[in-house]
Amino acid sequence: MVELKPVTEENFIDAFNLRLAPGQERFVSHPVRSLAQAYVYRDQCQPFGIYAEGKMVGYVMVIYDYDVPEYDIWHMMIDESAQGRGYGSEALDRIIEYIRTKPFGDSDRIALTCHKDNSIAGKLYERKGFSATGTVDEDEIEMAMET
Repeated sequence: MVELKPVTEENFIDAFNLRLAPGQERFVSHPVRSLAQAYVYRDQCQPFGIYAEGKMVGYVMVIYDYDVPEYDIWHMMIDESAQGRGYGSEALDRIIEYIRTKPFGDSDRIALTCHKDNSIAGKLYERKGFSATGTVDEDEIEMAMET
């Protein structure tokens, strides 16, 4: 079973130690960058460690965009040593459950972006109910779902 735990001073080094498989760096930012963004947007976001069997196996950040309004999923990644075990799929379920509690404000829309060449992530998001919106920014395709 996968669970989300907020990133705190007790576990942020575990997030820093997560690694992507070779070639995946172009698909997602490392948690170091994401946690810097979390600090800047601290009133509207929550960074999480993704845990399986008591160990951090991934990272994700949820941010609320007050201007739209919508919830955005940023920088979701699973450590290279833990990929292929379904952790990303389970984590996405937990993230959607968290967002449905509307922790930062009211919105029924969840958005994320996916690199156009990251077919594994794109297929996962589609299976969970996300679909391309038609918005493309450089190599990133926006996907969204209604909750």
